Amino acid sequence: MSTFFIQDRRQVIKGLGAMLGGLALRGYEVNAQSPVYYTHGVASGDPLSDRVILWTRVLAAQRDVVGEWQVATDVAFTHVVARGAAHTHPARDNTVKIDAQGLQPGTRYWYRFIFDGVPSPVGRTCTLPEGSVDAFNVAVCSCSNYPQGYFNAYRDIAKSDVDIVMHLGDYLYEYEKGTYSNPIATDELGRQVQPDNEILSLDDYRQRYGVYRTDPDLQAAHAAHPWICVWDDHELANDTWHSGAENHNEGDGDFAQRIAIARRVYHEWMPIRTAAQTDQGPIYRRFQVGDLADLIMLDTRLVGRDRQLDYRHDMTAGMSPEQFKNTVLADPQRTMIGAEQSHWLGAQLAASKARGATWQFIGQQVLMGKLFIPQLQSAQLETADIPDSTRAWIDAMMKIAPFKMPMNLDAWDGYPACRERVFTQLLEDANNPVVVAGDTHNAWAFNLRNAQGKSVGVEIGCSSVSSPGIEAYLPVPTDTMANALLESSPELVAVDASRRGWAKVTLTPQETLSQWRFVDTILSRDYSVIEMPALRCAVGDRRFS
Repeated sequence: MSTFFIQDRRQVIKGLGAMLGGLALRGYEVNAQSPVYYTHGVASGDPLSDRVILWTRVLAAQRDVVGEWQVATDVAFTHVVARGAAHTHPARDNTVKIDAQGLQPGTRYWYRFIFDGVPSPVGRTCTLPEGSVDAFNVAVCSCSNYPQGYFNAYRDIAKSDVDIVMHLGDYLYEYEKGTYSNPIATDELGRQVQPDNEILSLDDYRQRYGVYRTDPDLQAAHAAHPWICVWDDHELANDTWHSGAENHNEGDGDFAQRIAIARRVYHEWMPIRTAAQTDQGPIYRRFQVGDLADLIMLDTRLVGRDRQLDYRHDMTAGMSPEQFKNTVLADPQRTMIGAEQSHWLGAQLAASKARGATWQFIGQQVLMGKLFIPQLQSAQLETADIPDSTRAWIDAMMKIAPFKMPMNLDAWDGYPACRERVFTQLLEDANNPVVVAGDTHNAWAFNLRNAQGKSVGVEIGCSSVSSPGIEAYLPVPTDTMANALLESSPELVAVDASRRGWAKVTLTPQETLSQWRFVDTILSRDYSVIEMPALRCAVGDRRFS
């Protein structure tokens, strides 16, 4: 994973720029003596029982680059079990993506690429098992913001014993330079993004991915394990829904064209199986883990999602909180996932139940559990260091908190009728559902219950890799905030409202164990890991014990 340095970097970059375009390097330094350059490491993803996607990015003097991929059972590649041709060109940003087939189920492999006789870094991957499975470990993560600090959580994932990494979105952020960043990270650690502007064009999105993927900890996590990913909003634009986004404004061009560009680049740079060799297929999909589980990935961000509600704009003058909750919020037509995806989900759950899978493990972007606005006391807020603009918003939220109003209308709480329909599917068509979510930058655990109070399943919300959470805009003592959240939200079992990290979820035939792993800093590469006690959900319980 090492970066190659040269004595006369400017001359080489100038020469490569003339051949490949000035931004082709994507911020990466190269070795002048090498005929090809692996600019962003290697990655694998979307494993099945007999195949896995392999990824790299390679530059050379010629525009079209032809080489080879290899998969072996040993790191020295003395036992190569699969190989084939690989090629790339500037039209796909010099990325390489191979669906390596003919592999054995439940097997650990090593892989590499060779172009012009130059081997790539070596990656490690595995296929999904068939038949009886004793345990399956998933690293659940989301929300990695380069100019907020180091990706220490990715480094910890790289060193951990997991079978797959499940990334639930916000792999990068689209904002302009200096927005949603930490001055220590940008000014002292040098974690500046490129381009400087909010990303809009094809090359903008490609360049931003390139900057993120130069991070050594992210490269290490990709090289260590296969990934299964979905996007959230920031790979596209903030608070995306099917026809717009919060920060897609007049002058930003056609929204559909921007989303098409964002999706194209996502498929170029991520180790995801691209449907029918296009970049616009649906991202929701299902993976079988032997007789133990089905991993069901949803798109709760883009496909079929109606516009988010906003208290400031949708709770009109003279409307009481109860009126808003019982009419606008409860609208049965509002949907998070759309009719087509809803039918697909029902079919996948029924198929999983019919084949006898123990767990239905549902990866999606936003919290499904009911999270209500916490009632904080005036004395608790008066001493907090809160900007005036944020304080006005908090004051407004405190006025409606006694009415049990949802805290985040961008989550499933903003689509309660759609959530109830999904809960009906989970009760009727799933054996043991476990939901995981990202998005919020904090860690949550819920016992999910439907409107009648019946246990539906459990949910684990992972913290962020580096993005700040609720502690950044409600800076009250951590214990105070956690207690207020637990008191206001009966389904909430546990919460961490201040730390960065990820969640390790272990599925067994008897139970699911969910364990948060937090890093103590993102502003130094010298960090330690805090491992929390595991939360347990036994088969048949549909709740944490």
